[in-house]
Amino acid sequence: MKNNFEDQVKALSRTLLLFLFLLVFLIGGLFYFKMYPEKLHSKKETFKEIVDVDTEIENGIHIETGFVADEGMEVTIQNCTNCHSAKLVTQNRMSKEGWKATIKWMQETQNLWDLGSNEDLIVSYLAKNYAPVAKGRRQNLEDIEWYELE
Repeated sequence: MKNNFEDQVKALSRTLLLFLFLLVFLIGGLFYFKMYPEKLHSKKETFKEIVDVDTEIENGIHIETGFVADEGMEVTIQNCTNCHSAKLVTQNRMSKEGWKATIKWMQETQNLWDLGSNEDLIVSYLAKNYAPVAKGRRQNLEDIEWYELE
């Protein structure tokens, strides 16, 4: 009789412990998604959404992002700036193969979605407007206000 009672107490305590664990997990999850509601949507859903890109252009440059105004700019903005700053794109210079390799790396390691038919347009845009530039020596500094040291 004593063993049966002890077994029932152990089973009840295990059940209560499991219930408590699930309750804490559920409450933690609710707090997490309350703080980060964007995590409820997958990146694939974000990719499929059509995003209006403010196309205010000045001197051939998209004001908001700094991207060069050219064919493929809107698609590039929609796909690249969902995850990182436009500056991360505009500061780099790569060939078509380099941009493709970077996209592949992001897909394999950073959860970048499949770009589908947009990939060729994006790579062409980037390779044309952000290709390596043979500059030789360092470019001269411009628009610098020099002052004398005391």
